[in-house]
This record gives sequence, structure tokens and C-alpha cells, in this order.
Amino acid sequence: MTSRRTAAAVTATALLGLSGLASAPAFAHGSMTDPVSRVSACYAEGPEAPRSAACKAAVAASGTQAFYDWNAVNIANAAGKHRELIPDGKLCSAANDKYRGLDLARADWPASRLASGAHTFRYKGTAPHRGSFELYVTKDGYDPSKPLAWSDLEAKPFATVTDPRMENGDYVFEGTVPKKSGRHLIYSIWQRSDSPEAFYTCSDVVFGEESGGTAPAPTASAPSEEQIEDGKDESSVEHGGHGDADHATGAEETAAAPATAAPTTAAPATAAPATKPAAEAAETTTPAPNAPAPAAGSESGVELAETGGDATTPYVAVGGAAVLALGAAVLFGTTRKRRSRR
Repeated sequence: MTSRRTAAAVTATALLGLSGLASAPAFAHGSMTDPVSRVSACYAEGPEAPRSAACKAAVAASGTQAFYDWNAVNIANAAGKHRELIPDGKLCSAANDKYRGLDLARADWPASRLASGAHTFRYKGTAPHRGSFELYVTKDGYDPSKPLAWSDLEAKPFATVTDPRMENGDYVFEGTVPKKSGRHLIYSIWQRSDSPEAFYTCSDVVFGEESGGTAPAPTASAPSEEQIEDGKDESSVEHGGHGDADHATGAEETAAAPATAAPTTAAPATAAPATKPAAEAAETTTPAPNAPAPAAGSESGVELAETGGDATTPYVAVGGAAVLALGAAVLFGTTRKRRSRR
């Protein structure tokens, strides 16, 4: 009887562990902050009471949660197929209905001032990973009052970078902005190299003075570190890696693997108590097969997170532990039964 109760208890514990997988939160990754993306600008204004007319309309269309989740405009299995997966008119939301307010065609989105020539771009990385950034600018004659189409963008990106350096939680890289005038839009694609996942942003910019006799749109502001921290409780995504002690404080650094990783990443050592012993054992024996080498310019040897897989991989370790527990319980109960019959 004791063995049966023990087996039942172990089985129940394992099943409870598995039942929590469906409700586990997703993980956030970041957004462009220089020039400021639409979603970042509206989050900085405050999802509950945005100031600008464009952000008010976006919140009315999407709801407040989309902006508390400002750093998760993504496609989990993009694998470079951006144009195939995102139809015209839905570039800013990445065809994700949750962020449909970002696709509103209007000329009064909060904008960043931008000049042609050399520019330092910043992308807040709340869960850093290896990957490449591509930045596109809209063609001359771009009309912001019409839905954004792929054909509105220049054919080739004006800036590309792979595994850029990080400074205080921001990806930082240089680019040369083409000569433009008036209102335009910068479209960014961050394609991870350790996963098929990709992230997208739309940043409204103004070169010189806006034309057409319209009133100038409000200036876009990026969310402060305090706002990002305060919004975590309202966010439905984890801010893995943001503000962690894992990040160095020097002028130049590479990103450490976040304490919590993205839905498309392998389970971190701290993902669940049940996996901790196994993770610790792995750390003391064989290094992870996909661990990248330190990025160039790294003084501390801290590495960018490089983890692949699909949306189910974070739970492999947890599920494996549950299956082992179930197997052990069944084996234990069977052995006891055989002994009692003897």
C-alpha cells in the first residue's frame, strides 16, 4: 500500500509539473529605441493614458496589453521568410493581430528627428541573442496616410550588422542614413541566428521639416529604465536579461545569456526547480554544444545567448523530468508487487 501511495504521489507531482507548461509566460526580446519605434513610443507615453492622438488610436485598436508587451513584436518561426509571412499593410505588427494598432496609416505618429549620414542606432535588448539586424528606409514619395507596403521600402537595407555590441542593455551599431527629406519610416528586422524567431519594428522619422502644411507630429521618446522596470508587473512576457547583474556596466560589452530565455530557446538552468540539479551537473561536465564563442571586442568573455529550437523546446527538460519521475514510480510499484507475491 505504501508503494502505491508513493507512486501515486510521484505521478501526481509529475502531472502537476506538466500542467504548468501551458500557462508558462513567453519571453520578451526588445525594440528599437533610436530612432524610437511606434510601440516603444506609445509604451513610453503610458498605455493607460497615452498623450498623442496616434497612440490613443493604437491603444483603442489593440488594447493596453499590446503596449505593456512592447518588446515582443515577433514571428516565432520566421526563418528569414519575412516577405512571405507578413502581408502588405501589416508590416508594423508583423501580421500579429495583437499589435494591429501599430499598422494604422496616419501622418501624426510620434517621430524621431533624423539626419542623413552617419548615425548610431540603439535597440533595447531585454533578452539578448545572436543575430543580424537589417534597417530599411521608405522610398521618396512615401505617403504615411496609406498602409505600409513592402514596395514602400527601398529594395535593399541601408544598414546591416551581425552580433552588434551591447552597451547598458542596448544593441548599438552604426549605419549611414540615405539622403531624405520630410516624413519617412525606418523598418527594422532582427533575425536571430540561433533560432528561426525574428522581431520587427517601425520607427517614424522626420528629416528636416515636415512638408504638406501639416502640424508637426509630437516627438517620440523611448521608455526610460524606470518605466521598463515599472511595467514588468503588467507585462505578460518575461523580461529575460533586462537589468540583470549578468550584464556588465562597461562602455562596451557583449550580452550574457539571460536568466530566462525566449519561447524558442532551450530551457535555462533556472527554468524550474526540477531541472536545476541536471543543469548544474551539465555545467560541471560537458559545455553546451551550441555555446558561441565570445563576440569580438568582449573584454570579459561574456557570451551572447545562442539557443535554438521551436516554441516547445523550453519545456523539454521539465517534461523529461516528469517522464522520468513517472517511470521511476511505475518501476518502483512493479518491483514491490513482485516481491510481495513471492
